[in-house]
Parts: sequence; C-alpha cells; structure tokens
Amino acid sequence: MENLVAPQYYNFTQEVEKYANNPEKIAIKWVSVNREVKEISYVQLVEKMNRYGNALTNLGIKKGDKVLIISPKVPESYYIYLACLKAGIVVIPCSEMLRAKDLSYRINHSEAVGVIVYNHLTAEIDSMTEEVPSLKFKLTIGDEKTEGWTSLSELAANESDTYAGAKTSRDDISILPYTSGTTGNPKAVVHTHGWAYAHLQIASKQWLDVKEGDLVWATAAPGWQKWIWSPFVSTIGLGATAFVYNGRFDAETYLELLQDFKINVLCCTPTEYRFMSKLDHLSNYDLSNLRSAVSAGEPLNVQVIETFKKEFNITVRDGYGQTENTLIVGVLPGMKIKEGSMGKPVPGYKIEVIDENGEPCKPGVVGDIAVHKSTATLFKEYYKDPEKTKQSYRGDWYLTGDQAQKDEDGYFWYEGRSDDIIISSGYTIGPFEVEDALTKHPAVRECAVVASPDPVRGNIVKAYIVLKEPVNVDEEALTTELQDHVKKLTAPYKYPRKIEFIDELPKTTSGKIRRIELRKREKQLQSK
Repeated sequence: MENLVAPQYYNFTQEVEKYANNPEKIAIKWVSVNREVKEISYVQLVEKMNRYGNALTNLGIKKGDKVLIISPKVPESYYIYLACLKAGIVVIPCSEMLRAKDLSYRINHSEAVGVIVYNHLTAEIDSMTEEVPSLKFKLTIGDEKTEGWTSLSELAANESDTYAGAKTSRDDISILPYTSGTTGNPKAVVHTHGWAYAHLQIASKQWLDVKEGDLVWATAAPGWQKWIWSPFVSTIGLGATAFVYNGRFDAETYLELLQDFKINVLCCTPTEYRFMSKLDHLSNYDLSNLRSAVSAGEPLNVQVIETFKKEFNITVRDGYGQTENTLIVGVLPGMKIKEGSMGKPVPGYKIEVIDENGEPCKPGVVGDIAVHKSTATLFKEYYKDPEKTKQSYRGDWYLTGDQAQKDEDGYFWYEGRSDDIIISSGYTIGPFEVEDALTKHPAVRECAVVASPDPVRGNIVKAYIVLKEPVNVDEEALTTELQDHVKKLTAPYKYPRKIEFIDELPKTTSGKIRRIELRKREKQLQSK
C-alpha cells in the first residue's frame, strides 16, 4: 500500500506538470454536440495554467483568497482550476444550475473575493440582490466579452507561460465545495492540498483503474465534487486523456460516443447506467475498448450490472463516497463480485459499520457507515461551523449519514440514508433493496421507495415508479404484478403495499433522487 500522506509541501499541479515534456501527449479531448473535436496537449495545458495563474496574481488575488468558479464542460474549466490551485487560491466549485440566492450565500459565507464565470453564465451573478461586500473581482473565461465583467482569458493571453506559483502545504485549504443543502443551508467542506494526493493513490489508481495514456470519460460536470474526483484529479493527475463531451445526457448518444471514440475508462451516475441498460438493441454497440467502468452517487442496481456484463462483457463496479471524503467503499478490479453489495472498504482506510455506542456492528446488523478520523481523504472541518463538525462525529468516527450492514466477508450492503430507513410493523426495511427488485422488472424505468404513514403498521412501503412505456397501461394489474415480482426477490414483508405511477422522480441538481420530497408528500397526503 502506498503512503497516503502527501509530502509536507504539495500542490496537485506538480502531478500534471510531470507529463508536459511531450508535445504529442494529449491531456483533453473535447467533443461538441456536433462532434467537433478539439485536443489540448499537456504542454498546452500547463502553459494555459501558468498564463491564468499569472493573470490572477497580477490582479491581486493571492494565496488563501477564495473564488467561486462557474464553468461548463469546456477545456477552460481545467485551465482555471489548475491556475487557482497553483496560485494557492481556494476554489469554490459551483454548478451552473445554482441561482442568485445560492451564489450570494456562498460568497458571503466564504467571504470570497472573486467569481470566475464562463462568459455565457454571468446572469445569475448579475441578478444578485443581496449585498456581497467581500466581492472585488468579476472575471469571465471564454472567448466572448461581457459588459461589466473583466475578461480573464484576455488578460491571460498576454501573460507569460511560466509561473512559479505559491508554496502550498499539504494542510493548506485548497477546495471548499458546498454540500447539496437538502435540509437548511449547505455546509462548506474544507479539503486541503493533501486530499488530492491521497485521492490519487486509491480512487484514481485502484478504483477507477486509470493508467497513463487511457482515454477516460467521467461524465460529471464542473461545479460538483465528483468532477474534482474523476474528470479532473484522477485523469490529468495520472497522464491520461480526459474525454469531455459538451452535451446533455442521451443514452443512445452516450453509447455511440463510447463506441466511436473507443473509451477505455468510464465513470457514470447510476441514473445514466440505468437508462443505457434499458435501451433495446444494446448488442449493436461495440464497447470492446472499455476496460474499466465504475458508478458512484447512489447504489447501483443489480440489473444494470447484469446487463452490461451480458451485452459488453464489462463489470460495472460500484463505489461509495461523499463530498466530505472520497471513495471509501467500493469494488476494486479483480475483487469477487457480490451482486447488490457496495464492495469493501478500500485498502488503507479505516471504515466501519458502527452502532450507537461507536462500536463495530456484528455481521448482519444494520448500523451507521463511519469513517475514522485518521483517514487521509477525510475533510478537515465544516468551514465556520465547529458545532456541525462536532455533531458529525461519534467519538473518533465521522458519520456519513448512510446505513449499511456488512457480511462475514467484510462486504458492505447498503440500506439507505439514516432518514430513509423504513420501520414497518417492527421490521427494518432499507429502500434500496426494494428499489433494486423493482428495477429488475422490464416495465420499470426508475423508482423510489419511501415510508408512507399507516395507522396500523406505523409505516408501510410505498413505491413511486416511472414506467419505461407509460402509454395504455392497466395500472391496477401492473401494481399487482409488481408486488408479486418484489415478493419473489425479497422477504415478502418488504413488498410495496402502495404503488404510484409518476412521470418523473424529484431529483437534486446532481441527479440524486430526493426521497425527502416524496416522504413529505406522503405525510401531507395522510394529514388530509
């Protein structure tokens, strides 16, 4: 096992610079919706990083200052993230889907001095009504000029392509992502420069299985910590080529791109895998160049794994992590597959399923997934919130908020978010197992399972289902069919006593199902 602790003075950009000695080595292969292709070599990437770094420094933005970045799936996202890291500027990744109130909250909470925004995404910043006294710089990247904004790209074009950067310690803050904020204001998660070093050793090399020269497509968009994980750190930090598709998700388009560009490593969301696996004529696609495929964000359904194995002879491997850490439990290459399991804690990390006393649970007992404070990729703290930081620990264990049980072999089996667990007639039911059974039915495209209040049982299991072909369906007959289907695949008491067919599931901007909305809906229905 490699040492997971970074050298005392460390900056991720030095990993990228290792590969800038060959002008033919491609760092980014960018593809537009019209299949226009643009390639950026590692030499060009480092030159761009240095020009932007000089421009930021000469504007007066210094080490330790914080900036928000809003950028889409374009090469400039790589340039500006690298430039900020090399300059020691703290990056606050922001999705282009955030609104004015979200952005003003982040600016004020972090006391950010600047915003760096791709040129066509400035409207929400301009529409902020709340005072933002710390904000001094409004900078754009991209080719177009925006009234009232300074073009950082134009400034960078006139700067030197050599840049010393700042001397950063492994303990200096480097990235300040904000959590989704499903209950109250989002929390700011402090990650240090040493985080990227530890992430490279496990998540990048061992889980994603990225090798130098691979063409790696990780579909996350800038603005999310998952983009930092895979398209960014795990790819250009290991001398691979980042495949960047600047288009919306479409299952057929994704499969065509995987085939036509001969992708070697793929990292998708479970939703994207689900939609691809439900397509007809999958055998028409040739994915023979795909060597490694992983999924993260939510548990991956067994049906998806089985379909990709059957059609493409590729095992899609599950992985589990959070904004507050990185990949901590997963299926590594060569590991024995237990269908439906999250995998095992990754080597070098101390991860457990613990009880309310902070003690490891026995096999088969549901408990809280917890990360020991010694883990190298664990966040430092919630920024400006010592109380929330303290509340997230049980003794020496950070609580992820998710629950699981482990088996005799050390494999983890996901049960759900702590507040997603359903207690019905004294039975503890994890929603994921029921959802997994439902998605194996050919009529089901997506589903979400929640507790529905019941006067007799306390709660019963209810499934919200999006059908693959919703036209001309006998809902009553299909409900019975689906209930019987689940009874055959799980313990009978877990079947959904209620089923409601809907057009679309509520989701976060990152694509995760918002069961909290469905639970609220159930409570409101019962109170009427």
